[in-house]
Amino acid sequence: MVRGVVLFPGAGSNREHVALVAVEHQLSPLPVLRVDFPYRKAGKRFPDKSPILVQCVKDEVRAFAKSIGCATTELVIGGRSMGGRMCTMAVSDAEDALQVAGVACIGYPLHPPKKPEQLRTEHLPRVTTKALFISGTRDEFGTPEELESAFSLLPLPPVVHFIEGGRHELKGHDERVARLVKDWLRTL
Repeated sequence: MVRGVVLFPGAGSNREHVALVAVEHQLSPLPVLRVDFPYRKAGKRFPDKSPILVQCVKDEVRAFAKSIGCATTELVIGGRSMGGRMCTMAVSDAEDALQVAGVACIGYPLHPPKKPEQLRTEHLPRVTTKALFISGTRDEFGTPEELESAFSLLPLPPVVHFIEGGRHELKGHDERVARLVKDWLRTL
């Protein structure tokens, strides 16, 4: 049974992003922690390097598990865009993988816009936890075909939902995204 959820924002937003707030409301009364990365807390606009962001995910998830009296394996982690990607990197770390019940990624940033040759897939074969991916069919960070190909690298087939006409930010689809996350959590 999932005892809590920890959510991380995309690079250009913070813990108050409407998608993260919508997920928290949909999951109530389940404990949900929305986290800002260190660069946001310091008032900076540009993200830190991946190792700092991944360590933040690990530290925040372990602290939250302790604070609510459960193991990290009873938590689901995830987030929007970069936040979700950092979560997949935290659970795939060869030296210190974070053990969780699942990872939920909203708008996974497979590659930078208009740079499909710069795939961010190196770590995906090491993601051994259950995973949920929700993306728009018009996401400039990865087409449905590109994402499906990348997700085939995962050892466990993930649950994937594409929102027709949705772009990367999935604007106007926050409630639908939150319901998809809630429905997926019931399967864990």
